[in-house]
Amino acid sequence: MAAAVVRRSPYKDTLQPALHRRFSSTATLLLGVAYLEALALASWSSLFWSWFPLGPTGIRTAIIFSCGLAILILRIAHYHVGVKTESGAQSLKTALISFPTYETLFWYGVSSAIFCPVYLGSLNDSAGLRWITYFSGDRARLNERPIFLACYLITCAVMQTIVHYQFDVDRLIIVKPVAKKEEASAKTAGFLTGSSQKIVQQFPTVFAGCIKQATYSLVLAVILYYSLFRSVTWSWALMLFRPFYNLPRTNIVPNSWPTDLFLMIRCVWAGAFLNAIWAVGNTGFSIFMAKPPLKAGRPFTTESKDPNGSLLNGLKSKKSSVQCFAMWELAIIAQDFEAQRKAIFADIDRKDGPMWSQVYTICMAVLKSMEERVDAYGKPLVPVVPIKAPEEPRQRVSAPLKQDEIFTKGSIQRSGVDKAWDQIARSPGSSPMAELSPLAKKTWKQTRDRMLTKEQQAAVSKESMQSYIDRATSHLLRLEWIGSMFRHDFGTEFAATVLGQPYAEPTVYVHATQALCQLAIHSLAEDQYGNVHRDVPGIIRALTAIIKKVESLKTQFPIHWTDSSRRRNSPEVDQVLDAMRLGLEQVVAKFEPFSSDLRLNLTDLRLAKEAMAKPQAAPEPELVEATKESKEKKTNGTDLSRSKPIPQRRAEPAVRQRLEQRRPEMEQVR
Repeated sequence: MAAAVVRRSPYKDTLQPALHRRFSSTATLLLGVAYLEALALASWSSLFWSWFPLGPTGIRTAIIFSCGLAILILRIAHYHVGVKTESGAQSLKTALISFPTYETLFWYGVSSAIFCPVYLGSLNDSAGLRWITYFSGDRARLNERPIFLACYLITCAVMQTIVHYQFDVDRLIIVKPVAKKEEASAKTAGFLTGSSQKIVQQFPTVFAGCIKQATYSLVLAVILYYSLFRSVTWSWALMLFRPFYNLPRTNIVPNSWPTDLFLMIRCVWAGAFLNAIWAVGNTGFSIFMAKPPLKAGRPFTTESKDPNGSLLNGLKSKKSSVQCFAMWELAIIAQDFEAQRKAIFADIDRKDGPMWSQVYTICMAVLKSMEERVDAYGKPLVPVVPIKAPEEPRQRVSAPLKQDEIFTKGSIQRSGVDKAWDQIARSPGSSPMAELSPLAKKTWKQTRDRMLTKEQQAAVSKESMQSYIDRATSHLLRLEWIGSMFRHDFGTEFAATVLGQPYAEPTVYVHATQALCQLAIHSLAEDQYGNVHRDVPGIIRALTAIIKKVESLKTQFPIHWTDSSRRRNSPEVDQVLDAMRLGLEQVVAKFEPFSSDLRLNLTDLRLAKEAMAKPQAAPEPELVEATKESKEKKTNGTDLSRSKPIPQRRAEPAVRQRLEQRRPEMEQVR
């Protein structure tokens, strides 16, 4: 009877339950914040019912919690790994034409619409925010103050959507694995570790950001309400309340403005509460979902029936988030878990090859993709042109275009001005002054000197205007909102070239490097079959080649004119290169004594050691300019360290006397 085949469980069957638990942790945190906000909105007329969960406070908590729950569901649908490698204008264009953008705006709007009646219901009559007010008896009037508050909360939703895509809130920030020794030392030092510490550390920043964003939203709401939406919202509100109240039939907007200092303060207070729900939900989701792939201190696949098969399934996944978690787990196993490492080395009977061979192939393919992008940079894309049968040349049915002069009339001789206009008509980009006659040029210069002074001529010159435009453009690009839209940072452009686009996740390459290097290092004591040592030279040569090619491209990569910093820094690529240098150094240190057995020649080791050394950082552009200025001033006779000019050395009296005696002879020679 044939043995039963063990089913290889997909990696997502192991990953999804862990993500569900982390979602539950985020929802619990959000529920606690919703309860605190419900307590803050309570009237406290009764000491028991103001805090008791099974009363009005509990209902208020459930409604506020639903405002944040809608955002959590939205985050589950749209989360991704990797930093955006598109410029601001490209990201804006992509966001405006994509459906998820409007879906995000819709759910933020629904959340603010749910929060609005909860906040208005928690206020008393003295706040003046009831929808219907009564004047002169029983005559009902529509109150415009709650209308402005509702518009303000919708504006908060619009502002939050902009911030959501500007700072790429949907991204999960993956961190590099921390060794057990470092974690244990942190615990013994008395520091809190894990997600709780991150949430506590970010609480002041999140709270201040909520108040700041609520204030900005108030300014935007005032501008939009009085310029665009006041009459529209007033008409809609009348149409909504007329079936229930005896309101005037006219839709004329009141003469008085509803906004005052007390209403603005209440708007900021309500906006801070609403932004706090969104901020806690987004921050908690990003922190809890980006935890290491461990359950009870062990890797996810430990409880699987086929741990190595499940891990391979995740490494081969086409979904970037699944592959990212699987590669992260492999790096943690290679660094900290001896039993799982030995299982990888001992698993040699798989269908597609030994476990180590498959892991080596996958990780090397990830690292080689960087080298392929570097090699492809600057090469033109060769389009696939279909081969067509040669066509017979068509016979011309009309005379060719005339190349005669445009402004020639009969046999009249053209002047220099006519030649200049003809040159402009034929080639608009050329300068017409080059075609003018000497007399016309002289007349032009005399007219310019009479009309403009030297200072005015210098001010309107081409170089002066270009310098003014450059300074103004540089100043505008330094502004956050404008610069983020049009600036092409060197780091983003270089990361897109090396790590890919539209998203580049550096930790995938970091974890792949760490997994290969740590498995190779531990194979000296744990690989019973000796399969790993055959691939060690390939690891060393591949890491050496990638580091050298990336560093060479970094020195030659052009800096866009909108990048005012002029710095060749790319944190994402530098993170990958640092991990490669560290892994290469560890592997070479362990296997250099066995270089002859591994067929590693002296050239390979020399190149590897050169790649390990981190190149010196280029001097900052400001320092270079300051150095040039100091040299120029010193050569002109001025020292920066002293305000007085450097005294010139005079000749000695005897030398001057001999020169005076020989002066007649020198004049005679002339």
